Amino acid sequence: MLSLAVLIDKIIDIYTWIVIASAIMSWLVAFGVVNVRNRFISVVVDMLFRLTEPVLRPIRRMLPNLGGVDISPVILLLGLFFIRSLLWEYVWPSFVR
Repeated sequence: MLSLAVLIDKIIDIYTWIVIASAIMSWLVAFGVVNVRNRFISVVVDMLFRLTEPVLRPIRRMLPNLGGVDISPVILLLGLFFIRSLLWEYVWPSFVR
């Protein structure tokens, strides 16, 4: 069961980095630093959008309009950190004994 705990922890860790990469890439696209006409950049942006948007969309619907500032990735990251802490604090100690 410890291997399952480590697997779930790593999945949360990888998804955390995907959310961070998606936020950074969206800033780079918005400020014109990267060119989305480049095929590789287009594929990366699309992949990150498809991986994060299903989770971010419900969060965006609950948040008030902040005038163009999107804090949904921050809310998602806080939620992921909270879930990870709960798992290590309450669920996994029973398996480690």
